[in-house]
Amino acid sequence: MSQRKSSRSTRSIQDDPRWAAVVARDPTADERFVYAVRTTGIYCRPSSVSRLPRPENVVFFDSAAQAEAAGYRPSKRAAADRTQLTKQHARLVALACRQIVEAENLPTLNQLAGTSGISPWHLHRVFKAVTGVTPKAWANAHRADRVRSRLGDALSVTEAMYEAGFNSNSRFYEASDKLLGMKPSDYRKGGANADIRFAVGECVLGSILVAQSQRGVCAILLGDDPDQLVRDLQDQFHRATLIGGDSQFEQLIAQVIGYVEAPGLGLNLPLDLQGTAFQQRVWQALLQIPPGTTASYADIARRIGAPTSVRAVAQACGANRLAVAIPCHRVVRSDGALSGYRWGAERKHELIERERRANPCNSLGLEKQ
Repeated sequence: MSQRKSSRSTRSIQDDPRWAAVVARDPTADERFVYAVRTTGIYCRPSSVSRLPRPENVVFFDSAAQAEAAGYRPSKRAAADRTQLTKQHARLVALACRQIVEAENLPTLNQLAGTSGISPWHLHRVFKAVTGVTPKAWANAHRADRVRSRLGDALSVTEAMYEAGFNSNSRFYEASDKLLGMKPSDYRKGGANADIRFAVGECVLGSILVAQSQRGVCAILLGDDPDQLVRDLQDQFHRATLIGGDSQFEQLIAQVIGYVEAPGLGLNLPLDLQGTAFQQRVWQALLQIPPGTTASYADIARRIGAPTSVRAVAQACGANRLAVAIPCHRVVRSDGALSGYRWGAERKHELIERERRANPCNSLGLEKQ
């Protein structure tokens, strides 16, 4: 009976087109799958020159990550190949980034792929794996940085527009609000004509400043010195009109303070998020961490599809200006240590503990999501 079953298994593997690629040691199949050998516990790429295993001992996986998750380890050659592949991918992405930076107009995915010598689909996949964002998102973030830089260099709005790769006024002004958070002429003037309402209050964490632009809450800052918090806000838009909160705005800061004091109340605010494409992906991932639980920087990097970008994730958390609303306090080191927090480790610890007490069910066995 077992012999008949083994025979059927062998025929099934041999009929699989992936087995034909393994037999042919086809290098073009290396990006599509790996094969593992049950009797040795290792996996290889189809082009491996290792001795062919018995078909009945072979199992296929779509990626090396899946094979390793199933308990297989890479062969020595596979490990070397993976290192070489990582370097190759880094070169391809660097080439694509350089093409984007040097192009007068943003190149299409097909144009980038043509220069790289690989398919558009493959370039899109590799680019996202290396940088954490798609080529289009990276290009848009680069263009946003260029716009900010050119406007800050005292160029006219029209000059900055063409310098940043926009070839029409309509396209530029359609994108400017998302890129800058305001009209480009206002950004160039250091936030002139932008009204930012703010108020400072006190909570269990010390002083807290809440500020709101026309688009939503743009800053929630924590500290010990209320005057310093106001100066920090002024530094961001030194020529914006800062307006002290009226009674209606006081209700907003009371809502934020209420959430700090009692996290179980929840917090739902319109947010004015201004950051790079990568930072915004990190911040959106932070919003998915349930109150009362924590995740590591490596967890967040994996969630956004950029497992090697742990340091960049930590930097994005540090760039967050919306304390509590964007819960960067829920991100810890892989060993559970609190690590850095721009508003102090003691505040981070206090926020986590308050959320755990407010959500006792979540905190049981879910320390790292």
